[in-house]
Amino acid sequence: MKLLEIKNQLGYFLDNNGKFASIEKITKVDLLRLVESTLTNDVEFDEYSEEDIKNQAHQIVYKSIFEKLQVLSGRKHEFVDESERLYLLEYEKYQGEPSQQDT
Repeated sequence: MKLLEIKNQLGYFLDNNGKFASIEKITKVDLLRLVESTLTNDVEFDEYSEEDIKNQAHQIVYKSIFEKLQVLSGRKHEFVDESERLYLLEYEKYQGEPSQQDT
């Protein structure tokens, strides 16, 4: 699944409707969705290139998002394993506590 795209010398991201929207319109909710997609799916991104994106605002936003998602994608298994380990510790903690129904 492609999350970031460069087309017509501008940067785009995959919005919640499955269409590409201009990168300067990205919201915090969109970023969280892209992070979740990166962690749960096989994703791809158009490689950032200053020459391919002519709009300076698009360059700044696209480059920042691209770099962070690329690092996250590369460390996905490590991140997921750590999250599962933390969840397991909490799960085991609550399993060991007697419930109110047992009293």
